[in-house]
Amino acid sequence: MITYVFPGQGSQQKGMGQGLFEQYQHLTDQADQILGYSIKKLCTELGYFDVNHTQYTQPALYVVNALSYLKKLEETGEKPDFGAGHSLGEYNALFAAGAFDFGTGLKLVKKRGELMGRITGGGMAAVIGLDKEQVASVLEEHHLHTIDVANENTPRQIVISGQKKDIEKARAVFETIQDVKLFHPLNVSGAFHSRYMNGAKQEFKQFIETFHFSPLSFPVISNVYAEPYQQERLKETLSQQMNSTVRWTDSIRFLMGRGAMEFEEVGPGKVLTGLITRIKNEAEPLTHHADSTEKNASNGQQNEQAESDAHSARMSAEITAHSLGSAEFKKDYQLTYAYLAGGMYRGIASKEMVVKMSKAGMMGFFGTGGLDLNDVEDAILSIQGELGQGQAYGINLVHNMKHIESEEKMIDLLLKHNVRHLEASAFLSVTPALVRYRAKGLKRRPNGEVTCANRIIAKISRPEVAESFMSPAPENMVEKLLRENKITTSEAELLREIPVAEDICVEADSGGHTDGGVAYSLMPAMTLLRDEMMKKYRYNKKIRVGAAGGIGTPEAAMAAFMLGADFILTGSINQCTVEAATSDRVKDLLQQMNVQDTAYAPAGDMFESGSKVQVLKKGVFFPARASKLHELYQRFGSLSEIDQKTLTQLEEKYFKRSIEKIYEDIKLHYPSAEIEKAERNPKHKMALIFRWYFRYSSQLAISGSEESKVDYQVHCGPALGAFNQWVKGSELESWRNRHVDDIGKILMTETAKLLNDRIALFSQKAL
Repeated sequence: MITYVFPGQGSQQKGMGQGLFEQYQHLTDQADQILGYSIKKLCTELGYFDVNHTQYTQPALYVVNALSYLKKLEETGEKPDFGAGHSLGEYNALFAAGAFDFGTGLKLVKKRGELMGRITGGGMAAVIGLDKEQVASVLEEHHLHTIDVANENTPRQIVISGQKKDIEKARAVFETIQDVKLFHPLNVSGAFHSRYMNGAKQEFKQFIETFHFSPLSFPVISNVYAEPYQQERLKETLSQQMNSTVRWTDSIRFLMGRGAMEFEEVGPGKVLTGLITRIKNEAEPLTHHADSTEKNASNGQQNEQAESDAHSARMSAEITAHSLGSAEFKKDYQLTYAYLAGGMYRGIASKEMVVKMSKAGMMGFFGTGGLDLNDVEDAILSIQGELGQGQAYGINLVHNMKHIESEEKMIDLLLKHNVRHLEASAFLSVTPALVRYRAKGLKRRPNGEVTCANRIIAKISRPEVAESFMSPAPENMVEKLLRENKITTSEAELLREIPVAEDICVEADSGGHTDGGVAYSLMPAMTLLRDEMMKKYRYNKKIRVGAAGGIGTPEAAMAAFMLGADFILTGSINQCTVEAATSDRVKDLLQQMNVQDTAYAPAGDMFESGSKVQVLKKGVFFPARASKLHELYQRFGSLSEIDQKTLTQLEEKYFKRSIEKIYEDIKLHYPSAEIEKAERNPKHKMALIFRWYFRYSSQLAISGSEESKVDYQVHCGPALGAFNQWVKGSELESWRNRHVDDIGKILMTETAKLLNDRIALFSQKAL
C-alpha cells in the first residue's frame, strides 16, 4: 500500500512550483482569480508578497501541493491507498481524495490563512529530545499552564504553542533539562494549534458551513484524531484542526499498522519524509487504538473522541464506498469506485457525463449508437482534451448485425485515438472487429504474463454469449485476421492465451434492449460459468463479473454486490440528470415515473424480427403505437393491403406527414441497395416506412420537440422509478439537482452503510 503525504507551513521555499504553473495554466489562472494576486509571482519572484507570511504561505503551499499531486497522478495513473497532510497539507490530502475541487479547497485555505494570520503576539517552539508525556510533565511541573502542545511531529520532537513571552519562559526551563537536545523557537507570528486559535476556529466554522463536501475516494488521516476522517464530520474536524494538536506521530503509526506501507511526500521539500523516517525508527506501528484519556489530554475533547474511538474500532471491519467491488478491477481501470455508467444511445450518455464520471474516480461510456463517425470522433477528442492521463473513460459500441462495416469503422476510429476501454452492447457473439481491437497493444512481460492495452467490458444476458466472450478469440477469426495482415503473428499468439473480455457485465431487466432477465438467477449462473472457464483455459488473471439492470437504490446495489458483483453499472438513473443529452421535457417526464411506468415495445433497429426494448409508457403513446405498427407489419404484405382508414390514422396521428413524404426522406438517407430492395419488395418498403417512425420518435424526445410529445420514445427501465421514490423529498427529487458523479458517490456510500447495518443486524440476531 502507499500513502501520499502533503507538507504544511515550514516547507515553503522561493522558487517552488516552477514549471507546474505553466503546465496547469487553467488552474493557475483560477487561483489568481480567487486570491486576487499572482500565485506564480508569489512563489517564484523576490520582492513580491512575502511567501513566509501565513496569509500567503498557506495558499501558496496548497496550490503547489495540489499541482504536484495532479502531475504525479498523470505520471503514475494511480491514486494512493491513503492520504495524510501535516496541518495545512491536510487540505491537499482531502483535495486528492475528492472531498472538494481545486477552487473550493483554495477558498477554504485562503480564509484559513487570513484568520490565522491575524493572530499576533504568539509563538511556537520545537522541543527535541523529550516525548509528549515528558513535555507535558515539564509544563505542569513549572506551572506553564498557558502553553499547549501544538505538534507531535516525532516521538521526540514536540512543538509547543502559546504567547511569545510564555514561550520565552519555557525556553529558560527546557534548556536546563539534560535530555533536551534542542529548544528551537519557530519563525511564526501566532500560537497555532492551541487555545489561542479558538476565535479563529469559530469564525472558520461558520465560513466552512456554506461549502459542500463530496464522499472521500480513499481514507484521509485526520490530524486531530490520527485516524481516518468520518465523512459526516469533515467540516467539524477541519474546524477543530485549527486549535487542536497535530498528532503526526500517531497518524503515521496508524498507517504503519495497516500493513506494508510506503510513504511518498508530494509537494516542496522533504520535511515530512525526514519526520516519517524518525517515527519508523523510534515508534512501533499502532495496531490498536489508544484510550480516549491519552488522546484528549491536550484539548479536553473526551466526549467527541470517545465517539471517534468507537467509530474507529469498527473501521477495520467496516465496508466503505471505495472498498466495494473488486480491488483488481479498480486498479486496472484506475478507479476509486467500482461504479460505471453505461453508454446510452445517440449520445444521451454525453461527453459531459463521461468527463464528470472520470473526474470523480468512476467510469462512464459515451453512447455512440445512432451517431455518425464524425460526431463520435468529435466527442472522443473533446473528452480526451478535458481529462488527464490516468482518468478512465470508455466508448460504447452497439452491435449492428446488418451493417458489419460500420462496426469495423468504429474500431478503426477507437484505435486511431488510443481509446482503451470499450463497452460492447447487444452482441450475440464475438466479432472480428472486437478481436482486432483486443489484439492491438498485447504484450508479454518478462515473467510471461500477457498485458492488454485495450479492454472490453461485454454487456450480456445469456450464458452462451458470455461463454464466447470468456473464451479466447475464435481460432478461425484469428487466422483470418492474420492472413489479412490486420494483426501480427505475436498478437495472434497472445490472443490465444486471454479471454476476449476479462470483464463481463451481466445485464438483467433494463432500459432499451433487454432480455428481461432476473438478476437473482443470472448472476449465480454467470459467476459459476466464469469459474468453469477459468479452470478450462487456466487463465492467470480472474475474469471479473459485474452487474447491471435494475440498479437505482442502495438496496439494489447491495443485492448486486452480495450476489458477487465485482462492479456495478447504472443506466436509466443517469438519463434523468443534468449531464444527460436529452431534452428537459423528457427529464420532466422521467422525474415523475414510478417502477410500474415502463412497457416493452418493438425495437426500431430490429423491427422486422420483433425484438423488444423497454421504454417509458407514462404520459406517452409510443409503446402502443409502436406495437400497432409491428402488428400491421406482421399481418400485411404491403401498404396497399392496409385499409385507407388505418393509413390515414397513421399519417395524421402517428407520422404527422404523408407516407409519400416519408419515403422521399428515406430515399435521401438510405443506401441505394436498400431502396432497390424496397422497390422490388413491398413488404420491405413498408418496414422502412414503419422504421422511420422509430427514428422520428427518438429525435422528438431528444430534441424536446413540441410537435408531438405523446410520440416520445424514451428507453428506460424501472430502476429510475425506484430511484425517484428513494430521493423523494430530498434535494435530488428535482433532476436539475442530479449530477451523475454525485449520484454514483451517494449510491455507493449509502450501499456501504446499508451493508454494514445489515451485517450488524444479522450478527446481533445470531447472538
